[in-house]
Amino acid sequence: MKRSDPKLIFEIGLQYHHYANTAYPLTTKSFKDYRVNNEEDYLNFLTKEFAKTEKLSLYVHIPFCKVRCKFCEYAVLDRSDADIEEQYVELLLREIKMYEKLLQGKTIVGYDMGGGTPTKLSYKNIERITSALLKSFHFDKNVVYSIETTPVIAAQDYKKIKAIHELGYERISMGIQTISEKLLNELGREGTTHIYEKATANIRNAGFKKFNIDLMYGFLHQNDDDFENTVRYAIGLNPEYITLYRNRYKGTKLEKEADGVSLYKIINQYRLAHKILNQSGYIANLGKNTFSKVENDYGTSDYLTKRVVEGVSYVGIGLGAQSFGDSYLSYNEGASNKKLLKYKQKIDNNQIPIQDLYSLDLDETIAKMVSVAFYFGFVDLLAFKKRFGVSFIDHFKTEVDYVLSNGLMEIFEDRIFLTARGSDYINGIIPLFYSERSKRELLRLFNGKSNHSDGEKQFLEVYNINEFERPSVATDIVILATDKLRDSSAKVINLSVVLIKRAEHPFMNQWALPGGFVKANETIENAALRELKQETGLSEIELSQLYTFSKPNRDPRGWIISCSFVALADKKQLALLFGDDAIDAQLFEIMISKTIVDNDNNQIGKTEKYELKLTYKNNELTATLFKDLSNKSCGLEEKYRLVESNGIAFDHAKIITIAIENQMQKTSLLFDKF
Repeated sequence: MKRSDPKLIFEIGLQYHHYANTAYPLTTKSFKDYRVNNEEDYLNFLTKEFAKTEKLSLYVHIPFCKVRCKFCEYAVLDRSDADIEEQYVELLLREIKMYEKLLQGKTIVGYDMGGGTPTKLSYKNIERITSALLKSFHFDKNVVYSIETTPVIAAQDYKKIKAIHELGYERISMGIQTISEKLLNELGREGTTHIYEKATANIRNAGFKKFNIDLMYGFLHQNDDDFENTVRYAIGLNPEYITLYRNRYKGTKLEKEADGVSLYKIINQYRLAHKILNQSGYIANLGKNTFSKVENDYGTSDYLTKRVVEGVSYVGIGLGAQSFGDSYLSYNEGASNKKLLKYKQKIDNNQIPIQDLYSLDLDETIAKMVSVAFYFGFVDLLAFKKRFGVSFIDHFKTEVDYVLSNGLMEIFEDRIFLTARGSDYINGIIPLFYSERSKRELLRLFNGKSNHSDGEKQFLEVYNINEFERPSVATDIVILATDKLRDSSAKVINLSVVLIKRAEHPFMNQWALPGGFVKANETIENAALRELKQETGLSEIELSQLYTFSKPNRDPRGWIISCSFVALADKKQLALLFGDDAIDAQLFEIMISKTIVDNDNNQIGKTEKYELKLTYKNNELTATLFKDLSNKSCGLEEKYRLVESNGIAFDHAKIITIAIENQMQKTSLLFDKF
């Protein structure tokens, strides 16, 4: 099968970044062709699967919370009174018993009790589950048991937290998510600094020395200041570990907001947290989302560490739990509908309560493991070879060449790591290592969605220009590139312009001139040079001021004035490398025609019509402008009227046209397609 173009997959991954992440497969229907349809075959299938492995990780799911948060994508029951919890624990104990024989002789090397909220259960029920696990399975003596709690439970029930520690759980994870009360209310979640501090004190007094705090970022209504305050507050609580979870939207009550959150916002918030956490002694390699201040400790649970780094198979027990073996993936009943009925029915019928079981080929098994490996920001090459019997570099030769040559990843001591640039663009990198089937699915999903997004509308609804100095001052840079100059006639051949593809609203995924906002205490020219370097990789370009564009409503965000610059450069000297809030940077060839037309008053010869076409490979951008020559009193910006623009962001078609005319007049050069 012909391999997909890595550049195309990378670009689509960036544009479809809410879905191209560590969660694999892409949709609930992605693996339908691999489904084992006869449920009577499940037991024999699993028996053969477990015969292939010596050790496993174990996850037990508790589907109860006081209230379901709007960002939650997991199997959590709507009702969770004491009777339901008792019924569920009884069912869970029976499922554990079903796996006892299947896992006989296997060693459990990692164990998590998660949810939901496991500590919502009574201590008696937590003890019953733990005791059943220890009686049914063989645990490695070095396994650190891990459990999750909420700040409210940890603050209100010290006795339970202490008893859980005495039961053998040494690692505890508590989700704060944010300290913004406004955002907490919007997400349907409880929390105050008093509760967080009381919970932390109780966890410490209970004896826990492996304490993790979860934070979340990437919400539509979460600005950078809110997130920074949350990160700094979490550091002040002094846990051993801090984990950053990006809101993934898929399957949550907030999914409709996804398109309003740009990739640039995600990149910027992760960068911000990584810098602050590293400065405070919480270390993680680039791209990794758990930060640890304990030397030689990843900070994650044994369950997660073993499955991510070493590719150890794992078994999930409980409603909606996921299992991943040597060559299979399964989801327990409740994964799709988050209801208890079918889970109960299967256990009552002495059936393993699996909703869907998929027998995977090698490519899909590899894609599943590699996708989740990016949770740590690297792939362990030796573990990959041990698990699959093939070399990662050989298996993904085209993709590895792409990430190495573009500075997205680097190989160091038998691991291939994300670089700083790769960490920014991780959502483009992950799908490079999908199966070819899933890459084609990603393209179909993107093509079916991209033209129907109202993300910019959502973005503008929460965009508050009052957070910025008014008027906002920006800069746009027109780099006009030539193949060569013809000395005899001083004629420019094949004029091109540098454009970037925007990763931020407004006009996200459209092409624009490089540029951005001027920072405080920064000159406009320095801002232009900085933005040009960050977005295109270009430096040492001599810029000349072009014009100041200040027409009201030229930017949908509000009153934004742009001081533009222009430069004429040799195309051969331009080595483009996109970055910052750009997800691509390319040279577009310019074709422009100018004709004289009648103006609105039928005065012949008073209006010029410009047809602008910019092309790069299969990308064709067009615009139509009129220049009024009759009004001598208006400024240059008002003389040009942009009547149509297809694929060119803002008023940048106007800026490009003015820049071309400026350079022709300034240098006495002619443009052979003008």
